Amino acid sequence: MTLILNNDDVATVLTMAITMAALRSAYEELARGDAVCRPRIDIHIPTSDPEKTYQWGTMEGGSRSGYFAIRMKSDIIYEQEYGGTRTQEKYCSRPGLFCGLILLNDIETGVPLAILNDGYLQHMRVGADSAIGAGYMARKDAHVLGMIGAGGMARSHLEAFRLVRDIERVQVYSPTPENREAYAAEIGEKYNIEAVAVDTPEAAHRGADIVAGCTDATGNVIYGEYLEPGTHMTAIGGNLDQGAMARVDVALRLGDANAPEGMPQFGLPDEQIAYDARPLDNTPEAQMRTRGRRARGHMIADRTVLLPDLLADASLGRSSDHQITFSERGNIQGAQFFAVAGRTYELAREQGLGHEIPTEWLLQDIRD
Repeated sequence: MTLILNNDDVATVLTMAITMAALRSAYEELARGDAVCRPRIDIHIPTSDPEKTYQWGTMEGGSRSGYFAIRMKSDIIYEQEYGGTRTQEKYCSRPGLFCGLILLNDIETGVPLAILNDGYLQHMRVGADSAIGAGYMARKDAHVLGMIGAGGMARSHLEAFRLVRDIERVQVYSPTPENREAYAAEIGEKYNIEAVAVDTPEAAHRGADIVAGCTDATGNVIYGEYLEPGTHMTAIGGNLDQGAMARVDVALRLGDANAPEGMPQFGLPDEQIAYDARPLDNTPEAQMRTRGRRARGHMIADRTVLLPDLLADASLGRSSDHQITFSERGNIQGAQFFAVAGRTYELAREQGLGHEIPTEWLLQDIRD
C-alpha cells in the first residue's frame, strides 16, 4: 500500500531535531558519493493574464541508503508591492491554496512508498539548513537574532537556530506592522525569550549576532552598512546587498549538485535552472523574471568553502569572533527530500498515520 500523508500527519512526527539529523546524514552521503541530486528545474509558461506566469518546479535526489524522492510544485506566480517592498506571490487554484507534492520511492523495488504534502516539511528543511550553517559559522556566543520577515519561514528558522545557539533576543522587522508585532508576541510567549518588533531593517540588524532574511521580498533585505563585526548571515528570501557581500570574510556553502556523467560542463552552481516559453506578444520582456538571466550560484565565490572541505579542515571556517560570515544551502535541494521525506515516512508508518491507497493504482502492465 502507498501512504498519503498530509501536512498534519507530517507535523505530528517531524521535529526540527529529526529534520536536521536527516539533512546532516544526506550531506555526508553526498560528500561520499553515496547519494545524488540535481538542481531545481523550473518551467515558465505565460498565462492569459500578463501579470501572471505558470511555474512548474521540480527537484529530486536519491541515495544508496534506500530512498529516492522528487518534489513537484505547480504555481501561478506574480509580483506585488507594498510598504516599499516588492515580493513574489504564488497560488494554485486560488490565493491561499498551494500544490506541492513529494513522491517517495523505494530504490530496491521502484515502488512508490508515499505521496506527501510538502508545506510543513518545506518550512522545516529550509530552517534546518540555515541552522546547520549557523552551527558551523556563527560565533559560539551568538544570542541576538535579527529576523527580516515574520511568516512561516521566520518561525521555523527561529526554532532551528535555537538548537545550535542560545538565542535570548529576537528583533523582527516586516514591512507590515501587524505581522511583526504578532510574530514578536507569539515567539516571546512560546519560547520565553525577549522578542521585539522593530520599525526598520536597520533596527533588526543593530546588535544582532545572526541576521536572517526570511521573506518573499525580491530585492535586498540585508545591508552591509548595518552589519556589526562578528555577525553571521543567512538569506533564504531576499538578498544581501553589495555592501553586505563585500564584508563577508568566509562563506559556507553546504554543497553543489552532481554534474551529469560525462558532462562536467553541466556541473552548474545555479540554485535553479529555468526553461521559459515565449512571452505573449503583448507583454514587454518576460513575466516575473528577466529572460536570459541565470539564477545565483556561489554568491561569494572567492571566499566560499564547501561543507565537505570544512569537515575535513575546520580552519577553513570562522577563525575570529570579529569575522563576518555567511552560509547558504547551495543547489542540493533534491537531496533534502529523499532524506527528510524518507524519515517522515518511517515515523508515520510506526504511528499508523496517513491514508493508504493500493499501490496497484499507480502501476500498470504496459511497458513505459
